[in-house]
Amino acid sequence: MGVLRAGLCPGLTQDMVQLLRSHGIKTVADLVSADLEEVAQKCGLSYKALVALRRVLLAQFSAFPFNGADLYEELKTSTAILSTGIGSLDKLLDAGLYTGEVTEIAGVPGSGKTQVCLCVAANVAHGLQQNVLYVDSNGGLTASRILQLLQARTADEGEQAGALQRIQVARAFDVFQVLDVLQDLRGAVAQQVSDSAGTVKVVIVDSVTAVVSPLLGGQQREGLALMMQLARELKTLARDLGVAVLVTNHMTRDRDSGKLRPALGRSWSFVPSTRVVLASGEGAGAPGSQRTVCLTKSPRLPTGFQETVDFGTWGTLERSPA
Repeated sequence: MGVLRAGLCPGLTQDMVQLLRSHGIKTVADLVSADLEEVAQKCGLSYKALVALRRVLLAQFSAFPFNGADLYEELKTSTAILSTGIGSLDKLLDAGLYTGEVTEIAGVPGSGKTQVCLCVAANVAHGLQQNVLYVDSNGGLTASRILQLLQARTADEGEQAGALQRIQVARAFDVFQVLDVLQDLRGAVAQQVSDSAGTVKVVIVDSVTAVVSPLLGGQQREGLALMMQLARELKTLARDLGVAVLVTNHMTRDRDSGKLRPALGRSWSFVPSTRVVLASGEGAGAPGSQRTVCLTKSPRLPTGFQETVDFGTWGTLERSPA
């Protein structure tokens, strides 16, 4: 709380401030927590005036609590749910990507993480008519792949071109470039700079492991600090700008148990609100192959549920098992 000074609130004069300071009461917290009867006797002030003064200061400086109903109403008005275009994945994510949150897709190389990101970008840009910022850090994004997804959704070349214009692509191959891209987005929104299609609603980073894992070798402190700076930027961006953030992560093998687990360690595990793991089966690279998607972290649904995604139906991933 603030320092007591004349004019801070009605009734607080310079003479009263000096009297209170002479008896060790220098801040609002000191006055609020003091025994007012004792203060009135020592300072020669009116007890009623001190009670009224404390009441005004409490009303001016105290934080008013919210009840659960108010918080829930605020959450409903500020949160949007964006479909990924993949029915089985939406089921695991409780209807889709939530704005204000970071969602992670983890999997081994070749499991289909980039393909899911491309499908999400195509669906948000075409089906939802929203802007997407796609940060490509591993070189997996190509315009022909996105166009192929859009062609599977619509034969209208005008719609395809409009959707492509709503997908902004940024190539960033180290953590500093990724941070620059995210900070540029924040600055553009702060200056209300946007194109005719509107502001960005989904930010995709594919992948965080590609830019963070090289930093975690020698000097651990610097690498961990940069990783947590990126994590903080992603979470703040999602919350402050009301966007849905989707990131991809690799899998590593635990040295003790030998089991596969998401990379970047325990510190990063607290960053995503929701995490799903893609598991590629035998012959996963062949056309028509299927992947198993497992929910391993969620603030809304029980973990452990699995769904099957058929990546052979290129561009029509919204089909899910009945």
